[in-house]
Amino acid sequence: MNTLTIPQRFKLTPEQFDELANFNRDVNMELTAQGELMVMPPTGGTAGRKNRRLTQQLGIWTDLDGTGESFDSSTTFILPNGARRSPDCSWIKLDRWNALTPSQQDGFPPIAPDFIIELVSPSDLTNQRYEDLQAKMQEYLDNEVRLGWLIDSVSKRVEIYRLGEAVEILQNPKTLKGENVLPGFVLDLEPIWS
Repeated sequence: MNTLTIPQRFKLTPEQFDELANFNRDVNMELTAQGELMVMPPTGGTAGRKNRRLTQQLGIWTDLDGTGESFDSSTTFILPNGARRSPDCSWIKLDRWNALTPSQQDGFPPIAPDFIIELVSPSDLTNQRYEDLQAKMQEYLDNEVRLGWLIDSVSKRVEIYRLGEAVEILQNPKTLKGENVLPGFVLDLEPIWS
């Protein structure tokens, strides 16, 4: 087995990224709209446990509600600006998902989710990494994502990103509601805070 070592940020074309990602499916990477390759470190146990809890809650609601499809952090979406992004959790309205061809659904879907969640991991708590996450959240909005939650479980802080609105910051909320994007979805944050 060969080892691939690359700088954390490296420029690629979208086609080069797609080929690299297909050959390295167990490496978590994204591509910015400017062609920068972003290689994310593996998730630690605490962040992985909390991310599973987020994905589980959204998945259970999705299955019961039936109006959309939810995805975990291993799904890479091609945003309208050309970036390849993998939110920690995401959801797409069923009619938008079904408008994609089977081939598009099987590959990196060329669609921006309607809703995303990004969980701040301990390694993201440096100023630059956190600012990068905030810029990523804004990029989601700029590319048709309607609602996004940036959740910092260490400080128990949530930044809510809504299309066309200023960012709302909540300190230690117990729940978050899906508003008009995911009507009826309520995320219980107690398991995320613990």
